[in-house]
Amino acid sequence: MKKRFSIVLIAIVSIVSGAVSASAQIKYEDFFQDSTLRLDYVFCGDARHQAIYLERAYKTSAWAGRKTNLEKPLLAGNGQVNVYNPETEQVIYSNSFSTLFQEWQSYEEATRVQKAFENCIQVPFPKAPVRVEVSLTDVHGRVTSSLSHVVDPADILICRLHDNNLDRCTLKTGTAANPIDIVFVAEAYSADEKEKFYADAARGVQALFSHEPYAANADKFNVVAIFSPSQDSGVSRPGKGIWRNTAADSHFDTFYMDRYLTSTSMRKIYDIIGTVPFEHIILLVNTPVYGGGGIYNSLTIMGSDHKTFKNVLVHEFGHAFGGLGDEYAYGDLEEPMYPADTEPWEPNLTTLKDFSSKWLDLLPANCPVPTPLDEIEAQDVRRIWNTLTPEQKASLNLKVGVYEGAGYQMKGVFRPVQECRMRINECEEFCPVCSRAIVNMIEYYTTIPM
Repeated sequence: MKKRFSIVLIAIVSIVSGAVSASAQIKYEDFFQDSTLRLDYVFCGDARHQAIYLERAYKTSAWAGRKTNLEKPLLAGNGQVNVYNPETEQVIYSNSFSTLFQEWQSYEEATRVQKAFENCIQVPFPKAPVRVEVSLTDVHGRVTSSLSHVVDPADILICRLHDNNLDRCTLKTGTAANPIDIVFVAEAYSADEKEKFYADAARGVQALFSHEPYAANADKFNVVAIFSPSQDSGVSRPGKGIWRNTAADSHFDTFYMDRYLTSTSMRKIYDIIGTVPFEHIILLVNTPVYGGGGIYNSLTIMGSDHKTFKNVLVHEFGHAFGGLGDEYAYGDLEEPMYPADTEPWEPNLTTLKDFSSKWLDLLPANCPVPTPLDEIEAQDVRRIWNTLTPEQKASLNLKVGVYEGAGYQMKGVFRPVQECRMRINECEEFCPVCSRAIVNMIEYYTTIPM
């Protein structure tokens, strides 16, 4: 590890120490079994109207999620699930997430078509009846749709999942007391490509844990790979008339964008995982074509064989695990994703509406807001990145300020540094703000019950 990043990490750890409480008001064992309740929902509607419907409930395996910090998510996300004690209306478990459905709502198609999207949500399995409430929010953080329903653990129609006997391999075992569980799932690998999948997943693990702050916290993660063979090898590419029969129905051309690789078959993905305890999913797709995505607390999906695989995997997992926003900007949008009257929930973006909740404490003394760019930023930094000196790269990656242009918007949204792993693939490192956000999330998950 480079010395300059060691220094940054020491500073970050000192800043976040104490940021996550070591104790929780809610004791897990008072309300929950050591099992997982999987709830399958359908989120549907269009750009103006949304609805949520419960499809089915499952009891799966041991609970892999956090057992402290139960009452409130660390980040707001674009939706939340809350579990209530119906006798007191106290929140006994809460989590946040984002969805492909909500992203679709921002596209033109949603102004003229109604669609439905599968979503699976896991919560701890209750000891007594609970009320579960799922809500979706808009770009202003306002609730646009919600569903409340009761779950009785004695309900005979809660399906008991059994091991599906798919081949699996443990790629990493954490030594911490309460590690975070990641599962790699094979997609578009034929039955005779099992060894390729495990090798690709191992490359993914190596990529993730060779980057800070994951490397310094590697003992806090477990990683399992599950081989789910597909009838066909390779992924569907609708724009080229190519359709394949694969385990998770993934395909390019999502929202008619040729490089956007996703899967809408969340139930199939969860069925593949079955009873394996997990918190975060990486769907590894057997393709050399560039593509992928990361949706907060939902899914990371990645093509396996493109030359940028390692860089893009770390970037997309930054979305899905850390809740980090994209720091690049394409131009002004007709409907801004980050309106000026709302502070983004993503920790590395700000509209300055509530900047004190972001990285104000990391700004150097007398730092101007907005912060002027270095002269080198007038060039196409992506093209010249490999020609820059270590000192130039460090300035672009470590000099914290408030730089305009982020969240796909040229104006009105600001990022912490000039170049970061969440802005360009060429940049080797996360910036101090993104690193702190990831450390905060790791601590949030792994706090040991007192």
